[in-house]
Amino acid sequence: MPFKIMLFVLVDGWALIVGTLAGSFGGV
Repeated sequence: MPFKIMLFVLVDGWALIVGTLAGSFGGV
């Protein structure tokens, strides 16, 4: 099991969620 790929997906997913939250707060 490629651990690095899993870690990358997790980090990328969190970055996407944080970016969306920051964008929604910035839009308000």
